[in-house]
Amino acid sequence: MRLNKDAFEKMTETYTTAWNSGNPEEVADHYAPDKGITINRGENQFGREAIIAMAGGFMASFPDMKLTRDFVRFAGDHAIFGWTLEGHHLETGNLVKASGWEEWELNENCRITNSLGWFDTLDYEQQVAGQVQ
Repeated sequence: MRLNKDAFEKMTETYTTAWNSGNPEEVADHYAPDKGITINRGENQFGREAIIAMAGGFMASFPDMKLTRDFVRFAGDHAIFGWTLEGHHLETGNLVKASGWEEWELNENCRITNSLGWFDTLDYEQQVAGQVQ
């Protein structure tokens, strides 16, 4: 299957908007039923409720979070979505700016069937703690 470029571009725009909405259900709407994400080789977050919990956790930790779409690439039904998260951590008040990407497999409706998410955990944790280099 080959993705439609316009549909893919629109999906990445609405995915970014969903992350900035404060509503984790909007993020989950971009995943196919019973599919999900694994972040930094951690625990698999599969199924709608798990996606809502994962997105909701980030949204709660960063009430002023702004996610930007840095770049996107796709080939066939595979894609890469590069992003930057910026916001103040709820508990520490420290500004965090972390970049990463998600490797996606997509279905014919441009819904994510599998996502591998990546970001620098050590850098992220140091910024949360205020130990910026």
